[in-house]
Amino acid sequence: MVLVGDHGEKDDSDDGIVVDYRGNPVDKSKTGGWLAAGFILGSELSERICVMGISMNLVTYLVGALHISAAKSATIVTNFMGTLNLLGLLGGFLADAKLGRYSTVALSASITALGVILLTLATTIPSMRPPPCDDYRRQHHECIEANGKQLALLYAALYTTALGGGGIKSNVSGFGSDQFDLRDPKEEKAMIFFFNRFYFAISIGSLFAVIVLVYIQDNVGRGWGYGISAATMVIAVAVLLCGTPWYRFRRPQGSPLTIIWRVLLLALKKRNQSNPSHPSLLNDYQNRKVPYTQRFKCLDKAAMVDEKCAANTNINNPWIVSTVTQVEEVKMVLKLLPIWSTCILFWTIYSQMTTFTVEQATIMHRNVGSFVIPAGSFSAFLIMTILIFTSLNEKVFVPLARKITRNVQGITSLQRIGIGLVLSIAAMVGAANVEKQRRDVAVQKEVKISAFWLLFQFFLVGAGEAFAYVGQLEFFIREAPDRMKSMSTGLFLSAISMGFFVSSLLVTIVDHVTKKSWLRSNLNKAKLNNFYWLLAVLGFLNFLVFLFFASRHQYKTQLPIFEPDDQSGGKKLKSLNDEMTEDLEKKSSVQLVANNAELEP
Repeated sequence: MVLVGDHGEKDDSDDGIVVDYRGNPVDKSKTGGWLAAGFILGSELSERICVMGISMNLVTYLVGALHISAAKSATIVTNFMGTLNLLGLLGGFLADAKLGRYSTVALSASITALGVILLTLATTIPSMRPPPCDDYRRQHHECIEANGKQLALLYAALYTTALGGGGIKSNVSGFGSDQFDLRDPKEEKAMIFFFNRFYFAISIGSLFAVIVLVYIQDNVGRGWGYGISAATMVIAVAVLLCGTPWYRFRRPQGSPLTIIWRVLLLALKKRNQSNPSHPSLLNDYQNRKVPYTQRFKCLDKAAMVDEKCAANTNINNPWIVSTVTQVEEVKMVLKLLPIWSTCILFWTIYSQMTTFTVEQATIMHRNVGSFVIPAGSFSAFLIMTILIFTSLNEKVFVPLARKITRNVQGITSLQRIGIGLVLSIAAMVGAANVEKQRRDVAVQKEVKISAFWLLFQFFLVGAGEAFAYVGQLEFFIREAPDRMKSMSTGLFLSAISMGFFVSSLLVTIVDHVTKKSWLRSNLNKAKLNNFYWLLAVLGFLNFLVFLFFASRHQYKTQLPIFEPDDQSGGKKLKSLNDEMTEDLEKKSSVQLVANNAELEP
């Protein structure tokens, strides 16, 4: 998934912020546009090929070649994906605070290329693998597991790739959108097509990875599969650098994380002081850009002008006293946290599609005629389901909901999230039943059932992501402060990251509590269906908590907006709903395509 800021907002203050590679004001006839955007698309296409090619089939290598247990293998994969998403926060912070998007993307792409090269070496050098193990020894758990020295290079490769992938993930779509000027109607229209093509490019990259590269990894060699990914990334870095003279560069303006830490620090320092008798006594109250709220009043102390502040000649120093606007923006971020916490488990369930579901496919009937479908390639059905339901959302579900609800959104962001959570629960219920049937038939009749039974869980999780992904990102972007859009996408990114880490934690706890009886390398002797039932129950409880928080969530409000009245020549007061509706209609074609522009977290 690629994270985007508020690309829909027009900003007349871009002059001096957007420059060419020499630092001069941009010449629109020579910079930006499709030529520049095309170079940038190559970076994301390559990142998709690398990350998807690794994550969707790594578990089969860990279990089959390195003889690591299924539970530990699943933990390695989910820790890798969790770290990749978490490091996206670091990439976003560095781009906002110091490096800028171009430098961050270029550096991250180079690091990703290095990581995949190391992974190619780790899977090619014979000494990096334990001795082969035949079926008899495997059934009796006598295989020699890879030791620490053999895993060292693999871990170094994975987390180097995660470091680079996180930096690309958090900046590449924003850098692409910088190549279009939203004040120019032609370029604003072009941006819509940019995100459509961006979406197409990463979809093609994902499908290429899970179909072609996974087949090469399983049937030709891991070295060849990862080597192709590494070569693709190296070429992408070269192409990105070649486009430097044609790019438009947005200078870094500082990270919103700084504002949050500053408000919290000042509130902590002034915690022993009493709140003012009226909020109008707070710093810069009259010039606030968002309404004052009564929630989290303890944070108001950060905007208190005490005697020390009043005596200081530099009262505008934000490290001495915050403004009401800054305090209220931090309150908005805190209001997102309850919903954020209930989004985590969706991605925990999603992570099973890259671990245990792939492991199930390895011991099921995967033949179509004489052709054997690689286990990791079944993830293609997940991607195709996401593509189908994303299109249905825009073309069918949302327009139909608009007619029924008379709301321009059709389905609200919280409703989308709720639908996604319900579908993920249904997926785990179906997965538990399929796994029980598979194991019973395999043990009692010694027959392999078709791996196409797994399409049920792929279908439901894919459909759930089409709703939950868009709903979560739309919620965080819409409800966050206008100048903290990167913070909101950072929250979304961290929810995905936490989902993978929670999966690792659950696997570790279940493996310990059940004394390795539920999650075994030999799934015919395991009770994987019980683990799926556990996820279904946790998902249901999480859904109840989500309903509680969602029913009490108050959507963001704004100060009244005045606009010229064409008939009277004066000004008329626009309602908040009118303003948000007009803004959404204008930006939905750009932002919603961007929001679901990437399929795999």
